[in-house]
Amino acid sequence: MIRVSLELPTDCFDCCSLTFLLSVHREKKRSGPQSAERPRAGESEPDHLLMDSSGNMWNTHEGAFFSAPSADVGLQEMLGEHQISLRSRSEHVAEGTEEAGRETLLNRVYTELYITEGLRPEGHTQHEVMQLETTTKTNQLHDTAIKNPDIFKVLPDQHRSIRVVLTSGVAGAGKSFSVQKFTLDWAEGLENQDISAVVPLSFREMNLIRDEQHSLLTLIQLFHATLQKIPAEQLSVCKLLFIFDGLDESRLSLDFNNSPLVSDVTHKSSVNVLLTNLIQGRLLPSALVWITSRPAAANQIPLSCVDRLTEVRGFNDAQKEEYFRRRFPDEELSSRIISHIKGSMSLYIMCEVPVFCWITAVVLENLLTTEQRGEMPTTLTDMYSHFLMVQTKRKKNKYQQEHQTSPQELTETDREVLLKLGRLAFEHLEKGNIMFYQEDLQQCGLDVTEASVYSGVCTEIFRRECEIFQKPVYSFVHLSVQEFLAAVYMFHCYSNRKVKVIEDFLEDNIKNPLKFLSRVMEKSLQSQTGHLDLLVRFLHGLSVESNQRLLGGLLGQTEKNPETIQRAINNLKEINISKGVSPDRSINIYHCLMEMKDFSVHQEIQEFLKSENKSKKNLSEIHCSALAYTLQMSEEVLDELDLDQYNTSDEGKRRLIPAVRNCRKFSFRSDSSHMSAYIYHCITAPEHTFLSDFRLMYCRLSEISCKALVSALKKHLSNLTELDLSGNYNVQDSGVLHLCDFLESSDFRLQTLRSDSMFQMCSYQGLQLGNFKVLIILDLIHAGLGTFVWSPILFIIK
Repeated sequence: MIRVSLELPTDCFDCCSLTFLLSVHREKKRSGPQSAERPRAGESEPDHLLMDSSGNMWNTHEGAFFSAPSADVGLQEMLGEHQISLRSRSEHVAEGTEEAGRETLLNRVYTELYITEGLRPEGHTQHEVMQLETTTKTNQLHDTAIKNPDIFKVLPDQHRSIRVVLTSGVAGAGKSFSVQKFTLDWAEGLENQDISAVVPLSFREMNLIRDEQHSLLTLIQLFHATLQKIPAEQLSVCKLLFIFDGLDESRLSLDFNNSPLVSDVTHKSSVNVLLTNLIQGRLLPSALVWITSRPAAANQIPLSCVDRLTEVRGFNDAQKEEYFRRRFPDEELSSRIISHIKGSMSLYIMCEVPVFCWITAVVLENLLTTEQRGEMPTTLTDMYSHFLMVQTKRKKNKYQQEHQTSPQELTETDREVLLKLGRLAFEHLEKGNIMFYQEDLQQCGLDVTEASVYSGVCTEIFRRECEIFQKPVYSFVHLSVQEFLAAVYMFHCYSNRKVKVIEDFLEDNIKNPLKFLSRVMEKSLQSQTGHLDLLVRFLHGLSVESNQRLLGGLLGQTEKNPETIQRAINNLKEINISKGVSPDRSINIYHCLMEMKDFSVHQEIQEFLKSENKSKKNLSEIHCSALAYTLQMSEEVLDELDLDQYNTSDEGKRRLIPAVRNCRKFSFRSDSSHMSAYIYHCITAPEHTFLSDFRLMYCRLSEISCKALVSALKKHLSNLTELDLSGNYNVQDSGVLHLCDFLESSDFRLQTLRSDSMFQMCSYQGLQLGNFKVLIILDLIHAGLGTFVWSPILFIIK
């Protein structure tokens, strides 16, 4: 190391806007002296931090020379210690486990995540797995991708600074990993060195002090010992970044409308009041704020407080493969695993979630490299059943070598603990909780002092988070693991006639297994958010004999009558759903069939797509759900989706609507009185769709339908150029007014509108056609202009 001492005016630098690079960069090939390797834990820091005779501090690393007056040397040293502390906390990661000795360097396993600006429109109305399915095809069309270190950087076409960022993402998509990687890059001096200090404060930690009074200063000092002595007056001078990770795990009450004003960093208040004032910019307005959340909880933060919305979408297709090739250097093994997951659409889609990639890797590695080879999992229930048994076997080998039981058999202790965890999973799934505390475990009969809670069969399924003030926090490794164990517990309760649990959940005492599955499906379809959809899929999958056999006695005395299973399959095919249920949700019925390993509908749809006379083939409603899913997920964009070309019922046509996401033209004629519901579901597809031509002819559009149509035109159908509303001659004045207001606006791309109501409407309202920057084709036959027979007249509007 070459020591450097320079004499520069001390007033050239803002001591808090420049942060020391207190850790060595990775070794690089460059001219001059090579940077040293990063010190290991317990070693002293490198000697690239120097002080000259005038009291100025210098960082000789990578040419970064920062000066600070000697009066602020103590503050810089404190910030430097904080940087070292964060690096130590962030540099290691554990995939699905916190077992000592199994952690690895984050930089060694980190795979770049797919992060975009903006949020998916279905964040509050679909189960997260379904959100993956509905956007897999379109998630890279016109999205603005953002690299993780650039989360606060202004894009070229943006003209406002970024102070508050809200990042959404489904469970396991990598939100916490992206936060950890951002923090590590800052702590290593690689990125965002204009930030004086990164201050991570997770909601799971703040839940533990939700009843206490704190100032912002004491809150920082409480969770970051390295900042214990930071002066209050320096908080407004330094550039701080607060990272609030896991809004969906919060048990705080954030009230942005009635929160009292707090602007002093030393003023004590409740934690939720401090957070709302900090986010609103009333408290420490110079600070940056980054909030992460699952989609359903993201709306707790008003959009008026947010400068940038981003979404972590996990892995794209290339990143999925990169993950498995990194994890398995054996090319043959990684190729076999990649090939297998590509063969199952449900598994391949789920691999957008990094945690599911880990679950898949654990299961398939075990099946492909050990003697315990069995049938390869093709459904989600298969995968999670194998995962549960693989983890049980691993812990048995480590902790229970003395047992003489088969590695694949569950002991009575195993069953007791897993069912208690299942009860915890089930009861808190309804409440929406994914983080648990000691009292939650105790209420479910889990003895937190037993080693079996932290190790044994549960270490990789249910993990103990870092302790805050000696209060352990617990979670399942992923929401889907919680949902699977909840399904196992519920299936066990039904099989063993635990009537109260079933009655409380279904509000009925059901003894017939067919009615049990039907009632659960009905309850899931009634949910506005789809939060029970995956639970229902697992319950149907658990009724399959192969999974019951794999899980042994965990499910209790199960129904093994093939006739009963077949009748359950037939019930799924014949199920009717109410008009108020989104056709997207009906696709879950098809998924349940696949979980039960009935592939007849799938095969029939494949034959239908190959046939030449499609309009002559009768399609049942379940066929339409399957077809909609297949068309939506197809690699090829459908040129036109004309619902009138399909020989099916009105309900069947409604179930086809989700396929609009993957077509260029959409056409529909109907005199259905339920048209407003059809319109709503048609046009609230994801905003990045291929749709350019939208035709709703003779559809008896109501005012509500027109209002929904205009709303969607503004928000979602960004590529739409032609709209055909011919035959809707009974549209009321108020309905057409919505269209006129839209046509007079400047934020649309529509080029052609076909309508028989516009002339009449414009006459009534005194509007001039010349006001509209669109080509309007007026069908005057139905325009109400007397008994004359008019030919369509083309008005070209300048």
